[in-house]
Amino acid sequence: MSVVPTEVAQPDLDADVEVPWITIVWNDPVNLMSYVTFVFMQYFKYDRAKAERLMLDVHEKGKAVVSSGSRDEMERDVTAMHGYGLWATLEKAR
Repeated sequence: MSVVPTEVAQPDLDADVEVPWITIVWNDPVNLMSYVTFVFMQYFKYDRAKAERLMLDVHEKGKAVVSSGSRDEMERDVTAMHGYGLWATLEKAR
């Protein structure tokens, strides 16, 4: 009697890793750069240098990714940004 090995399906490890979500803050014609910096420092607890760097991305590039994590966390961050009067959206990270 011989034993024939059977093929064992290997799970796709990349499929098991959940792609994180991101919060994007968009440039707008209303809020001052100093206010956007303040919001990033106040809400996300970023130091001034990081908050200013993100604010400059918003101002010069039109948007900045300000946080990443689970969808629930990003929905919370987007809602908070709206509460501060900033334009923000969420999407899956690429």
